This record gives sequence, C-alpha cells and structure tokens, in this order.
Amino acid sequence: MSTSDEVDRIVAAWKRERPDLDVAPLQILSRVSRLARHLDLARREAFETHDLEAGEFDVLAALRRAGKPYALTPSALIAQNLVTSGTMTNRIDRLESKNLVSRQPDPTDGRGVLVQLTGSGKTAVDRALDELLAREKSLLANVSAADREKLATVLRNIVLPFDEESAGTEY
Repeated sequence: MSTSDEVDRIVAAWKRERPDLDVAPLQILSRVSRLARHLDLARREAFETHDLEAGEFDVLAALRRAGKPYALTPSALIAQNLVTSGTMTNRIDRLESKNLVSRQPDPTDGRGVLVQLTGSGKTAVDRALDELLAREKSLLANVSAADREKLATVLRNIVLPFDEESAGTEY
C-alpha cells in the first residue's frame, strides 16, 4: 500500500511551483477537507437508508440526546444545529409531515411550543445513528485506537476556538 496520497502530490506540486510559500497547512487541512467530503457522503448514505436528510437527522438527534420526554424548544434546536430560524422551521415541518416529531404547547410558556420526538422518530433516529456509526467506524478502520484518541485531541484543539467564538450566536 502506498504511503503517498493525493495531498502529498498537491503539496509537492505547490512546493515546486511556489517554493516561496509555506504550504505546510495543506498537509493537514486539505486532508481534513477531503475526509469531510468522505464523511458527508457516508452520512448522506446512512440517512438516505432511513429516508432522512442530514439536517433532519441533526434535529432528531438533538431531541433524542435531550432525554425523556425528548422535547426541546425551537430556539434550543436552532442553537444546537447552528441554523437560521427559517431553516429550522422547514426541518420541523418536514419531520412533522413524516410523523417523526410533533409540536406541543410548552407547559412553562403559554405562548411557546416544544418540538417532541414521536415514537416513530425515536426509532428512526436510533436506526440512523446505528447506520452512521457503522459507516464512521469503517472510515477509521485503519487508525489505531491510540491514534484516534490523539487525533480527537488535536482536532478538538483546532475546533474549540471556533466553538467558543460562536457560543451565543443567534442564527
């Protein structure tokens, strides 16, 4: 098996053509970008198997992670999914039409609404998660457990400033 990948070829070409530039970031971020494309494809395939789109899964997953009674306000869903209120409304509408969520009056706010996972929604998100995790595990099959742990730490260190920057941002 070759130890050289497409990014190595790209970096070598840039070094040849632009030796004045430090192209070292490409070694990492181009691989992250390529991996993101593979992960996006794996996610789409996993969710399509269960008649879901990625955004719909994200809403169902947020509700499932909330624990019983599997309900959140639209504002909480917006914050967790980092989308606009219009996008969230469309997702909730689609999920409601599939009978995967329902809108319920918020008992703590007479004017508010809670989005609640239905029994069918809980089954759908659990099955889609099982499928997703199987696909994600296969993407990491060639990486040792120790390297996965190191990689998770390094990626957390890269992503954390962005998460802290977007905390509290209204989408």
